[in-house]
Amino acid sequence: MPYLILVILLQNRPNCINSAKQYILQKYYKIAIFVKILQKMNYPILMADIENSGDLAPKTVLAEFKKLVKTFNSKHANKIKSPLTITLGDEFQGITNSIQNGLEIIFLIEEFIIKAKLNFRLRYVLYYGAIDTKINTEIAHAMLGSGLTSARKTLNLMKKENVRFSITIGTNEELNTILNKTFLLYQGLVDTWKEKDIATVSAFLNLDDYKKVAKQINTDISSAWRRKKSLRITEYATIKELLLFLAAN
Repeated sequence: MPYLILVILLQNRPNCINSAKQYILQKYYKIAIFVKILQKMNYPILMADIENSGDLAPKTVLAEFKKLVKTFNSKHANKIKSPLTITLGDEFQGITNSIQNGLEIIFLIEEFIIKAKLNFRLRYVLYYGAIDTKINTEIAHAMLGSGLTSARKTLNLMKKENVRFSITIGTNEELNTILNKTFLLYQGLVDTWKEKDIATVSAFLNLDDYKKVAKQINTDISSAWRRKKSLRITEYATIKELLLFLAAN
């Protein structure tokens, strides 16, 4: 508004108008650049650790965990800005290209664990926050910022609660609350699947069609249909779709 007033006052002074306009443009350009820099400082930070790692066979679990991280860095490199990097033995951190990609990686890891029949679960934090240092595209180390600090603090707090997912994608607290409550539904569903269910769940994740699943797990069609209902495969897919939709909007 002060710049608009300045232009009006100078309307009858032709020699000064061009200078005033140039001054205004320079000011707005500097503001735009400053805003752009601030926006670039925020990234989707993904952290995860192994739930109850102290109660599991360390050598086997850590070997499987390392293999998981290596697989995802290779197979899903297009979704990752700074690679998933193991920081504390049973924990990794990385930066994804977008919030949407961060959520997709969480779902893909969860399904990878099921399909590979790995004997552990992960806790996840996806936090959109500030990173002050240059992004390391080779390894997610030697980076600093309040976003990393907040993400790690959240992950540590989750160890005291029965929560495996924490999502903060911006300053919209209502949206963050909805996402986290929806993830509670997701967790409540997938954590009910028992070891005996894994082969069937894995088949449904790969095929979806209960008739094809029946053939793969060597059972009749009606039994496969009942298993799809009891394992709530349709609900699982719906919750995933809802979470991705909410994060995109």
